[in-house]
Amino acid sequence: MIEHYLYPLVCERFKNDARYREGHLRVINALPERKVLGLHTPEMKRVAKEISLNGAAVKLPGGKELACCSGQEVIRCFEQVPSESLFYEETVIWGLLLNYGKYTVDERLEMLSRYVPIMDNWAVCDAYCANAKWMLKVDKEFLWRFLQPWFASHREFEVRFAIVASMCCFLQEEWLDRVFERIDMLSFNDIVSEYRTIKGKPLKVQEGCVQGVSPYYVRMGVAWLLATALAKFPERTRLFVRSSRLPADVVRLYVRKARESFRTRTVTAL
Repeated sequence: MIEHYLYPLVCERFKNDARYREGHLRVINALPERKVLGLHTPEMKRVAKEISLNGAAVKLPGGKELACCSGQEVIRCFEQVPSESLFYEETVIWGLLLNYGKYTVDERLEMLSRYVPIMDNWAVCDAYCANAKWMLKVDKEFLWRFLQPWFASHREFEVRFAIVASMCCFLQEEWLDRVFERIDMLSFNDIVSEYRTIKGKPLKVQEGCVQGVSPYYVRMGVAWLLATALAKFPERTRLFVRSSRLPADVVRLYVRKARESFRTRTVTAL
């Protein structure tokens, strides 16, 4: 697709330093079938902004090249190919293009509905949510309704998307109870993960493993949301956690996240 734009941006250290490359891949922890080039977020943002402004030449499967005059046309090309054929960096750039372009709310949500199902990694999900500044300007009730089917999904990263988007957009006094109520309704045992749980560090990178209870990235998403809420609304967050139905391992993850954060390391979590 657009890998010809990305190859020149791969740093020499990723290419030549096996230890550095392994560390990068372990942080991302992409599934085994997802190819990773080794770009960092600033490079991906730079490419996405350039394509959003000027379009790009896209190489389709089979070798055909298509000149796209806008970011939206590039997005349409991404939508038409099997998502497993894309590099990790291309999936991130896809989301950034959705955020950077000038679209109506309806257009964004329509494209987002096709993008969320291809999220298969915490970094893809979180990069999208962190850069979706347009969500802050959307009618809150409208956006909240949009997130509900993703909360109810049985797929790990669709649920994580709803959680992280809520953390970014809805941790406000008037919305806090609704956010807490919704995460308390999550049925963790019904959410399917493509990652398998193992004990100890994986021997190789990209083995599709985690060292926590499945679905690990949903559980960690809830813990992150709660730790962020603790920084803003400590008493209400503590009251919720103490009275919630959240699994004990999620509460432990939340306490750990709170202790690791500069904003909450001295704040009582429970």
